[in-house]
Amino acid sequence: MKVLLLGGTADARRLADALHQAGSFQNNVRVVYSLAGLVRVPKVDCELVVGGFTQFGGLTQYLSENGIDAILDVTHPYAQTMSTKAVQASKDVGIPCWRFHRPAWQQESGDNWLTYQTDNELLTELANYRVPLLSAGQMSEALLELIVNLPNIERVVWRTAVAPKFELSQVFKKVTWVKAIGPFVLEDERQLLIEQGIDVIVSKNSGGSATYSKLEAAREMAIPVLLHGRPELPDADKEFSDIQDCLDAFLATFKPTLKNHQQKDSQQ
Repeated sequence: MKVLLLGGTADARRLADALHQAGSFQNNVRVVYSLAGLVRVPKVDCELVVGGFTQFGGLTQYLSENGIDAILDVTHPYAQTMSTKAVQASKDVGIPCWRFHRPAWQQESGDNWLTYQTDNELLTELANYRVPLLSAGQMSEALLELIVNLPNIERVVWRTAVAPKFELSQVFKKVTWVKAIGPFVLEDERQLLIEQGIDVIVSKNSGGSATYSKLEAAREMAIPVLLHGRPELPDADKEFSDIQDCLDAFLATFKPTLKNHQQKDSQQ
């Protein structure tokens, strides 16, 4: 059994390690771990593919030419393009595509959250604030320019894990860019919000614990949060929000297939 695990998250790395260990023990699972590698490339024991599938002629061609039996999509919940391609490519070659995405954060007492879906909705809400912390990852040059040109905006703090894809020229003299990679701790997030005078946070609803502390700090300090709603994705064959459930189901479901592969290998 050869599974392509689409990763780039801490959850993906855990599942890749667990599947690889199970495969080594039972001699029946071979894991290929794929990620873009823009932030960092993890150390994993299984086979690693870095940089996407264009280098192989596209995902469908890669699946066909490399004997992939199943796809396990454990990308970031906002990796809409990759998740969509995974479902379509799996249908093209006739293999299952499963998906694990960690649960979204849930609003608690004391949280002041507003969910937005479009750039226009974000701009409308930001018109009420002076110093936003943009912590929703990369954004286009055009959107950032619209934000800094809002008449009420005094400064913008933009925090990302990798450098912006464009130069922060004079047009963006109001922008302070901060490079930082989670996990973040509550004390540091508190300090950042105080030192920078942040009066609103912009974030994706990524789920998990790595970047949740900014929301805890916002709750303590009564700072509003604008959350980018999760994108709609095509249905995978099975979907999970618990790592252990996903691992157990995968190993149990594909066990007969794995035995068949072993029998074929022994006959060759």
